[in-house]
Amino acid sequence: MTVDTAPAAGRTPEGPRPGLRERKKLRTRDALLQSALGLFTERGYEETTVDDIVEAAEVSQRTFFRYFASKEEAAFFPARLSEAHFVESVRRRPAGEAPLDTLRRALSASWDGIEETVGQVVPLDLHLRFYRTVESTPALLAAHLRRATELEEEIARIIAAREGLDPDTDPRPRVVVAVFGAVLRAAERVWSARDDAGLAELRDLTTSHLDRVETALTGAWHTSPAAGGR
Repeated sequence: MTVDTAPAAGRTPEGPRPGLRERKKLRTRDALLQSALGLFTERGYEETTVDDIVEAAEVSQRTFFRYFASKEEAAFFPARLSEAHFVESVRRRPAGEAPLDTLRRALSASWDGIEETVGQVVPLDLHLRFYRTVESTPALLAAHLRRATELEEEIARIIAAREGLDPDTDPRPRVVVAVFGAVLRAAERVWSARDDAGLAELRDLTTSHLDRVETALTGAWHTSPAAGGR
């Protein structure tokens, strides 16, 4: 069993300052995360063992497993913090807002707060570099897509509840979330291929992709009159 490493563990501005013992636990967890992500990006995920991580963090293997059940759990821990912030942002959007607008504005809020959420455990640039490693690592990519599917289902149910719908009989919540997720994925793939691109570039790419959703789904794509007549 792993220890509770939720973002509410004394790290939010609203919460009470943790005691000395808890601060030591958080420092150990963060050292393990930074060692893990650093090694994953430098050596490769498959080539990095738990022994490598604990050696870099100067702790025991037993300590690692008190915090994380596996390498995969450690790898995606910072992302889980960001996802939790996104989910909460969706929940807080005002009633009556169009679902796609809700998703876009919640995503923007999540990006605005990413330094506070992800940066509390690992440097943001390390987190972004790790996501490039995900694209080139089959095991990580499979886990990433699985987790994205689970997140989409959670968000779809939140959207359905906001709209007073049953997602098991009305497909619209899952459809809009699936389209939104596919756009994010498309932007992410383009961004990950640009070695020097940072968060600002990812935001710009995603915004540009989202701006084209309606046209892409309902408009004609042909750019020449001749092509349109074929």
